[in-house]
Amino acid sequence: MISKLIELIEADCDQILLESYGLLKPIQNQHILITGGTGFIGTWIAELVSYLNKNYNFNTRLTLLARNADAILIKPTSLGRQKNIILKSKDVRNIIDLDSDINYIIHAAANPDNREHSTNPLRVIDTIVHGTSALLEKSTLLGGLNKILNISSGMVYGSQPHELNSIPETYIGKVDCSQINSIYAESKRMGETICAAYRTQHRLEIVNARPFAFIGPYQLIEKPWAINNFIRDSLMGGPIRILGNGDTVRSYMYGSEMAFWMLRILISGKSGHNYNVGSPHPISLKDLALKVSNNFSPLPAILSRNGAESDATHSKFIPNVDIAKKDLGLEIKIDVDDALRKTIEWNKLLV
Repeated sequence: MISKLIELIEADCDQILLESYGLLKPIQNQHILITGGTGFIGTWIAELVSYLNKNYNFNTRLTLLARNADAILIKPTSLGRQKNIILKSKDVRNIIDLDSDINYIIHAAANPDNREHSTNPLRVIDTIVHGTSALLEKSTLLGGLNKILNISSGMVYGSQPHELNSIPETYIGKVDCSQINSIYAESKRMGETICAAYRTQHRLEIVNARPFAFIGPYQLIEKPWAINNFIRDSLMGGPIRILGNGDTVRSYMYGSEMAFWMLRILISGKSGHNYNVGSPHPISLKDLALKVSNNFSPLPAILSRNGAESDATHSKFIPNVDIAKKDLGLEIKIDVDDALRKTIEWNKLLV
């Protein structure tokens, strides 16, 4: 089973890199540090770099830093057994020093799971705010550092107004700082401000990526997001349960494509600029549930439990990615149907 799972990941990397690997040449023979290196974003970036090393002789070294970096050893991946990948178990808030030969940093040390945001909000704030400060302070000592990619969040915009079809990077946003569910968004906003301070005072080259919603291998189906719940319900034989309003609109980018976008932003993104990362193609939850159902036989039933109509239950959250397209030539190559098929195939092998 493990070998089949690895084959699926390699096929995904091949698909996304086949005609585009040359755009990532600047990281060849470089050393990249990824904080939060065992999370969904970090693992997918590591997979893509690993594939570049194996098939295109990139000889790129990776240091994956996480509270428990050895956690990657129990994932269905070969990353923990590769000579170009170093695992370091360290809390980003307690970094003492960094390897002097690091050329690029991807700062992805934060948990987007809203269950942790509500149960342990002080740790969420501390990890993002103090973790970012600690990392950037140590980064000022690196003589060969080219650029830092700070992984922020699309949540910094707050709720998307109904009159706005998609959220551009120029939208200032609105977050209610008095609410516990704003913990993650406000912390990420502060993280971006800290980056601006270090960029100004220490002349660090820092670019921000603002991720929206993703799907794919390495994203646990136990996570509290609709698409994960729909797949989990289907794997258990159904029914698929839509909690809230089925007209809620989201969009989903596949993991391998997300990783490619992140590396392109790291290499070619302009310091001080922000880039949305996600799919601009909207889909309602009821249509999403139907697409998930169609990947199973027999088809699981779909049950909808509508609550009271409100902005919270009838919302949309879609990124505008025109800047990424114009400045970096990025585009969506894996549509939601293919992304679902790949994700479901992966999860069927795990159960």
